[in-house]
Amino acid sequence: MSILVKLRELGLELPPVAQPVGAYVPAVRFGQLIFTSGQLPLSGGSLRYVGKVGKELTEAEGYQAAGICALNGLAAAAGVAGGVDNLLRVIKVTGFINCDAGFSRQANVLNGASDLLGKLFDTDHARSAVGVAELPLNAALEVEMILAVRE
Repeated sequence: MSILVKLRELGLELPPVAQPVGAYVPAVRFGQLIFTSGQLPLSGGSLRYVGKVGKELTEAEGYQAAGICALNGLAAAAGVAGGVDNLLRVIKVTGFINCDAGFSRQANVLNGASDLLGKLFDTDHARSAVGVAELPLNAALEVEMILAVRE
């Protein structure tokens, strides 16, 4: 089943690719790999989750933010792959969680991205979940991905 069909079954659609807030592009293709820039939890053109997980935001809100970041990453990747159905698999996900000191459940938060990607792709991926003191625009999360693309 195609990724596009799976997205529709989940009631989701790829958002427009977010405009960079710095001197970079949303995604770069190199051979059969696509590297996305860090994607923030932007939805409808605005930053949806702002603040530190474990302080201003709950773990559940961080989980939701991670899913939005993953969806934005797929949109960026699809933009350089010629469409979402040209994405073969997710290889690696890295999540940076803007969290309060002492918060240690970054892996649970990043599951929001991994769970969504698992519903769309029939493969596992490698992953790193990192807690950080600050993120651009005080975003709750930033997620980057490496994906394989069909030839």
